Amino acid sequence: MGGGPDKNAEHLLCTLPFPEPKAILDRIRKNHPHIQITYRDLSHQDAFAKDSGIPDGGGAYSSNDLRALKAQAIGTPLTHLTTDLWREATILVTLSALPPSPALCPNLELIHFFSAGTNHVQTTPIYKETTIALTTSSGIHGPQIAEWVLLTSLVSSHAYHTLHAWQTQHLWGKQSQTSRLRTVRDNVGQRLAVLGYGSIGRQVAHVARSMGMDVIAFTASPRPTPESKRDRGFIVPGTGDPDGSIPSAWHSGLDRASLHAFLAQDIDWLVVSVPLTKETHHLLGQPEFDILAKRNAFVSNISRGQILVQADLIAALEAYAASEAAPAPDPDAELQSPATAEQGASARKGLRGAALDVTDPEPLPEGDPLWEAPNCIVTPHISGLSVMYADRAFQVLEVNLARREEGRGLINEVDRERGY
Repeated sequence: MGGGPDKNAEHLLCTLPFPEPKAILDRIRKNHPHIQITYRDLSHQDAFAKDSGIPDGGGAYSSNDLRALKAQAIGTPLTHLTTDLWREATILVTLSALPPSPALCPNLELIHFFSAGTNHVQTTPIYKETTIALTTSSGIHGPQIAEWVLLTSLVSSHAYHTLHAWQTQHLWGKQSQTSRLRTVRDNVGQRLAVLGYGSIGRQVAHVARSMGMDVIAFTASPRPTPESKRDRGFIVPGTGDPDGSIPSAWHSGLDRASLHAFLAQDIDWLVVSVPLTKETHHLLGQPEFDILAKRNAFVSNISRGQILVQADLIAALEAYAASEAAPAPDPDAELQSPATAEQGASARKGLRGAALDVTDPEPLPEGDPLWEAPNCIVTPHISGLSVMYADRAFQVLEVNLARREEGRGLINEVDRERGY
């Protein structure tokens, strides 16, 4: 479990829950001919995963084939895997299937996860009792998740539910019915705050800036220099914020005071993209929502449901819906005046809306009050879906295979102490 790779003894074992991606593996064989590759398709396993953060869609396969992207569970009997395979492997590619004991994998030097994080394996012996290098597929999710963030925000701000209802009813909305639409405000000049400026947050910032928004960022540790602001992980070409130049201001800290100072920066839209750790569990609750209520912020969460105190979020959404609104606009007026719009905004309490791709728990029970929360969009943890998922996850591995052979450090390596 150390000492660097031996080109005559490399054995890459893939234990993934979808059919073998032959073209991708042929690409790896061509570029790394000294590596023997063994692929084991675990999609036959009758299991339901602990939350791995992986959507049902790892590559260009049918949804039925790829249900296993969330159907691989720790502790599932891995009948396709023999003791010899564990023993011979020097590199493991997996979602969550791990050797049950470190003694079974004496040659294992690198484990690459197809997930963005490793919280789903942090109680395993491999994680807790070894120093095997662990890498994640962080960085591959930015394009599709940023599009989900933008989609759901615009659905809310542009009253799309009303427009869709008119279409399904074959109804051409009358001017007397369009008062809500005449209060739409575009994003130019509004402030987006990204809580957790990783690969996903950087791509959201990239898109937001193109719409004329001001962007501010929050990270756990300070980023005082240009070098410290750079993205050192995997970057899908043409996306993100590689040099960290987009935010007009950076905030940081692990204490509540630092978080509250960040949230008090006249935020119009908060995107939550921090990893789930013991420090971020219930990071946002009533005190934080009260601060965001200053501008009736919109909240998007693509991280984990446990980051938010869900009951407090519902209360903040209900407060906005129930608060006294501005006088109804004149239906004969072409536009609502800026002064009237500002008056209406200042009269309201709470948060104007939320979009959640993650909930607590998952799946969300049928009777959970979150389903009925006003101005709240809930989707079943699908924002990461993309036919490019598997290919990009293997691209991260390929970067690290090259770096190992060159004696360089790995990208996306997990810091066990931090938990990500």
